[in-house]
Amino acid sequence: MKSEPGVPAVVDRDTFQVELDALRVREKAHTREGDAIAAARRRLPMVEVDATTTLIGERGALTLLDAFEGRRMLIAYYFMWHTGRPAAEQCEGCTLYTSQVRELSFLHSRGVTYATFCQGPYEESVRYRDFMGWDMPWYSAKDSLDTLLVGRRAGMMHIVCYLRQGGRVFETYWTTRRGVEAMGNSYALLDMTVFGRQETWEDSPTDWPRWKGEHPYRTDGRPIVQWSRLKAGQSDDLGTTPR
Repeated sequence: MKSEPGVPAVVDRDTFQVELDALRVREKAHTREGDAIAAARRRLPMVEVDATTTLIGERGALTLLDAFEGRRMLIAYYFMWHTGRPAAEQCEGCTLYTSQVRELSFLHSRGVTYATFCQGPYEESVRYRDFMGWDMPWYSAKDSLDTLLVGRRAGMMHIVCYLRQGGRVFETYWTTRRGVEAMGNSYALLDMTVFGRQETWEDSPTDWPRWKGEHPYRTDGRPIVQWSRLKAGQSDDLGTTPR
């Protein structure tokens, strides 16, 4: 018989509350440290970027400045891309995080535009956006990556923040790898649960359950968050399938 996973000790309500109160002290300290880091982030110097750098959108070529849509700030997510590959072989991490970016009006209320800068060709990648049911602004930055990601390795997921000053554009912050978790709430919610993310690197008791799939973001051969789109009847043909 398959053994059940381990679970925490069962205690009375008062004992539970004592332990939770002790943890709450650490949580509040963590929140305050996060606020302090954000304050330091706001005080970073900035570097100018060529505002005329070319992107490709639904109406053809446009500039980095155009992507601000008239707002003061821009958050760009650099979506990894495997040119010529079907939907099932596209980046599972980028797909997970981008799927959690939905309502943008609150960002807009603070003068911030959010957009995806795909690292692949526009016509192919925008079909993936449509397959996934996303509606955020979508551009191809494929031919301008050396300018936009100078000093960083293309082919990785990045968040880059920009500020517009008149007709000039400045980069104010960037992050990659686990820094892009800021885009989603799934991991933050899982972190509140007793079994956490269930990933191998986590500090959990040895008999806690672990994710046993092929990849933390994949199951049955494709990114996990694609399955709901297939069940909804969406075709994942990106125009790359030989006829």
